[in-house]
Amino acid sequence: MAALDTGRTPERSVLREAVRVLLTILAARTPGQSVEVRVPPYGAVQCVPGPRHTRGTPSNTVEMDPQTWLAVATGRLDWAQAVTEGRVRVSGARADLSAYLPLELE
Repeated sequence: MAALDTGRTPERSVLREAVRVLLTILAARTPGQSVEVRVPPYGAVQCVPGPRHTRGTPSNTVEMDPQTWLAVATGRLDWAQAVTEGRVRVSGARADLSAYLPLELE
């Protein structure tokens, strides 16, 4: 995050690990399978209680680039602002993650 905060690009392996760790935390804190959160090319998780998605393209999806995910997950960027600016693409009635973000990190 220090690199992103100063406008630098972190090493690919560091960026990948940070994305995956924060996705894992989101999935653990909001268990469920009604929303698929995608952060290509590093990861995707299913989370949020509700109707389970089983086949095909999920009806509730959230997708963003790695830098946006890190900013939203850590509170450096507000969820609503990210959606309004088009940095987060959402579809489906359950795709609003504002109740779950930012993640409180210990």
